[in-house]
Amino acid sequence: MLLKLEGVPTTEVREDNRADRERLVRAPMVDLLSDLADADPRYADFSVWHFAKDPFWWQHQGAVVRLARNVEIGLRFDLDGLHVKGAWHYPDPGQVRRFRAAVAEDSTGAELVEILAALPDQFEVTGDVMKRGPRDYPPDHPRADLLRYRSLVATRPVWPDDAIHTAAAVDQVLAVAQELDALLSWLVRHVPLPQP
Repeated sequence: MLLKLEGVPTTEVREDNRADRERLVRAPMVDLLSDLADADPRYADFSVWHFAKDPFWWQHQGAVVRLARNVEIGLRFDLDGLHVKGAWHYPDPGQVRRFRAAVAEDSTGAELVEILAALPDQFEVTGDVMKRGPRDYPPDHPRADLLRYRSLVATRPVWPDDAIHTAAAVDQVLAVAQELDALLSWLVRHVPLPQP
């Protein structure tokens, strides 16, 4: 199905494939997220994106599971397979300051370093990273590299590829979510702003 939408598909091509894309791509993602929520109630707050007008979203099916404000598990399905990410991104004002304070503090900062080091090698850790460290912290801070982050994302594909077309996809995504659990739990504890 997604092969028909490669490149820059015209509006006519997209409309001709709308029903099939909904049935074969988006609906299975909704089912997958529903099954995840059934398996673990922490994953019940989810959204599966529509494909709007941008061809990119017709070619890539996205979804998120919200764990806290701007802390989420993201899923993306496309011709490259199914990818899962644990993310804190698009921070609210004040969240970067809270993240940096937790990174700078010896116990919580060391905990994050250990969590990131323990992630399996398949994960790619990225984020919005400043070229220089923030002025509020000395350049020789032991976690100066982490203090430069304004978002933090760990992503990996789901394997084996053929599992994503079966009921085993739920187990595979749950396994990746388990690998991300320590990181996401740390972010949930230290980044969101207190509720009034």
